[in-house]
Amino acid sequence: MKAEIDGKECDIRAVWFENGKVRMIDQRELPARIVIKDFDDHLEIAEAIRNMTTRGAPSIGATAAYGMCMAALNGKDIQEAARAIKAARPTANDLFYAVDTMLADLAKGMDPVEAADAYAQSMVDKCKAIGKYGGELIKDGMKLMTHCNAGALATVDVGTALAPMRQAWANGKRFFVYASETRPRLQGMQLTAWELNQEGIDHAIIPDGASAYYMSKGVDLIITGADRIAANGDFANKIGTFDKAIVAKHFGIPFYVAAPISTFDFNTKTGADIVIEERSETEVTMVKDIRIAPVGSPAKNPAFDVTPAELVAGFITEKGILKPSEISKVIG
Repeated sequence: MKAEIDGKECDIRAVWFENGKVRMIDQRELPARIVIKDFDDHLEIAEAIRNMTTRGAPSIGATAAYGMCMAALNGKDIQEAARAIKAARPTANDLFYAVDTMLADLAKGMDPVEAADAYAQSMVDKCKAIGKYGGELIKDGMKLMTHCNAGALATVDVGTALAPMRQAWANGKRFFVYASETRPRLQGMQLTAWELNQEGIDHAIIPDGASAYYMSKGVDLIITGADRIAANGDFANKIGTFDKAIVAKHFGIPFYVAAPISTFDFNTKTGADIVIEERSETEVTMVKDIRIAPVGSPAKNPAFDVTPAELVAGFITEKGILKPSEISKVIG
């Protein structure tokens, strides 16, 4: 992704391995500043996943792969490391997929760094393919909408939901993107808008609650990412996605989901079986250590919701655009 560091434009990834350490952008610090954190312990890497130093399903997967790499380099028990890393967050399928991939690669005798680098690069390559297929959906003059952040920060590089936008923009198409703020952690406002701004893509941040209003005024296409996609096409994504899909159905707006094959979980039959992460209520009630909710009023904070497959026009994957009914035929 493009980023300005110390006044210079450079290309950078969300997570990578360098000089014996795992390095990642601390996404909690954006957009105010770019902070790179270094890790040399797999438990610290697991905590970075848990506390959202890094986030987004494919980036979580790549970070998990590097966590397994570091455990192997440090001579730790690989099975115990796998359990610790998998426990970091429950919903994103890429986390589990990456750990299991690394377990298999390490069992084959692969070099840990080469195996983790290969996993991260595979995510980038898949995102480029997603951009190629999804970019064809975007036409000149369109108004698009997205939710949360499914760009390069969430996917190592390029993005899932933002990959088609990047590709279409690079191809000379001009369009406008509504980026909903995505409460309570504001990934849409702080991360997606930052990425769109870096690319020079026309956009505006909108309150989550204004999504239906702008759809009523004219939105041509909605693209989001996903954290886990069940065998029947139901999918989990950041809380507030389900709302958008319902309203999109009402207005006849095509709703697409961009995700690599690693996000599909065929052991999960339907969305009802997806474990939804419940995060701390302080993410809702506190802003910079100041309580903004009444004392004594509790808060609920589900990190994700589940959108039924019948609301999805198609899944944009590295294998092409698939209707929910085509998933098992092409992927399973």
